[in-house]
Amino acid sequence: MSDLSLKAHIPIRQLVTPQRLIGRIFTLSLLTLFLLLFLVLPLATVFVEAFAKGWATYIESLSDPDAEAAIRLTLLVAAIAVPFNTIFGIAAAWAIAKFEFRGKNLLVSLIDLPFSVSPVISGLVYILLFGAQGYFGPWLKAHNIEIVFALPGIVLATVFVTFPFVARELIPHMQALGTSEEEAALLLGASPWRMFFKVTLPNVKWSVLYGVLLCNARAMGEFGAVSVVSGRIRGLTTTLPLHVEILYNEYNTAAAFAVASLLALLALVTLVFKTLLEWRFADSIAAERRH
Repeated sequence: MSDLSLKAHIPIRQLVTPQRLIGRIFTLSLLTLFLLLFLVLPLATVFVEAFAKGWATYIESLSDPDAEAAIRLTLLVAAIAVPFNTIFGIAAAWAIAKFEFRGKNLLVSLIDLPFSVSPVISGLVYILLFGAQGYFGPWLKAHNIEIVFALPGIVLATVFVTFPFVARELIPHMQALGTSEEEAALLLGASPWRMFFKVTLPNVKWSVLYGVLLCNARAMGEFGAVSVVSGRIRGLTTTLPLHVEILYNEYNTAAAFAVASLLALLALVTLVFKTLLEWRFADSIAAERRH
């Protein structure tokens, strides 16, 4: 048997030449360096600075009334925006993946719009619509309805910047699944709602969960759009990111990093939770995606 024939029977992993080994080491080293410089080091710095003046100062910073108000507002906004975007994302993905209708491409483009528009611009749009000098401002003022510089404006801005996450996680998955199972369920006599909850939703449950995790993390960490519509009224309309900025601008770095550590912890919890789910239910997720 010739050398060429022998090589053909050797697995690719065993054909490691010195050049490939050097390239692999260089690539892994570059990737590790990038992760350390741009992810691990900044994240570690947040926690180091947060505890720089001791545990007592850290607890005091988080128990400050303005910090507690910012935490409550952030949780409230996320509690409103995330379920709304979850329902919208599922409905939009179902319509796009399962049906053909006029305006489908326009709907897909609208879902992607927050990815291409600056959050600050989206916040300004709400100011132009609902501000005191906006199109609906005089009518809202006459009826004593507050949108901007109040909770509704913050929720609207958060919903706008976060609504693509669930939909974008679901659309390709639902398109890959096709419509055969739904059609079979309908032929067997299932109602549309029963078909949706018994067939469609269980098939994409992991994609829904991933989309919700990403949506929640972005909702709690949103800064640009919220900073425009909130008015930054301390203790009333400041979310956690805005409160961090206020503290930092006041040179209260210990408190700023203490509050920022909550947002960093949220990101870590989201990542760990996602990783644990993938590890614990790896077989189910792989089977679902193959299906």
